[in-house]
Amino acid sequence: MKGIGGFYYVETAFGVYECKAKGRFRKEKITPLAGDLVRITLREDKDNTIDEILPRKNCLRRPPVANIDQLFLVISTTLPVPNPPVIDRLTALAEKSSITPVLVFSKSDLVSAESLLEIYRTTGYAVFLNTQLEEIRAMLNGKVSAFTGNSGVGKSTLLNAIAPELQLATNEISEKLGRGKHTTRQAEIFHAADGLVIDTAGFSSLDIVTNDVIRKEELEQLFPEFAPYLGQCRFTSCAHIGEKGCKICEMVDTGVISESRHRSYVSMYRDAKTIKEWEL
Repeated sequence: MKGIGGFYYVETAFGVYECKAKGRFRKEKITPLAGDLVRITLREDKDNTIDEILPRKNCLRRPPVANIDQLFLVISTTLPVPNPPVIDRLTALAEKSSITPVLVFSKSDLVSAESLLEIYRTTGYAVFLNTQLEEIRAMLNGKVSAFTGNSGVGKSTLLNAIAPELQLATNEISEKLGRGKHTTRQAEIFHAADGLVIDTAGFSSLDIVTNDVIRKEELEQLFPEFAPYLGQCRFTSCAHIGEKGCKICEMVDTGVISESRHRSYVSMYRDAKTIKEWEL
């Protein structure tokens, strides 16, 4: 359910137990994550232990979670200001791990979310305002869902509105810095809305730079709005960054694909071209 200070809290049919990870995990450079399915040994005379981490269907480094179905990205319309390249990198990382991205725009009462909605309407992702609580609750039913976002976007406030019994701590935004404090310190799972919800620590945009590597060859598959047009370019080797006869670029020019999303794709593609083999 969570890990803190070298202790891990594991839920079983008989209750939640505090455990330590076996020493071999450290040697193998494996860390138990919120969402892991594990086997444990309970002891009366010394620490309970996590003995085995069962195979993961997916995991992310940021936020550090495993075995999730959906990644809810909470994005504020103002303070902190939205950063589409960061949003798009997170959705691509989720897609790479077969995790469904869901976007929730907060603070739309302060600044309209219309420009963001315009960008993401063509992606096929579920997109909500933070006021659409019933619709968001319905998506949590029977799923393991992680909530993430920049510090100060209102993630904990949103979770409290969805499930008031959680009573998660919230914090004010810093007007001087334009961002929030890290209210949540570690990823933790809660039962809410007939599903499992993982609250995660907020991040700054710089945290995403060193996240998981994405190969340039797989990138086009991580933008779902490209899918109907792949294979229709003039050249089979088309990278979709401005080549003549590129069907993706044509769809961008006609407004079918968001120009903002395509800019993110081009930036990520150029970054991926610089990746060395030893980094993969």
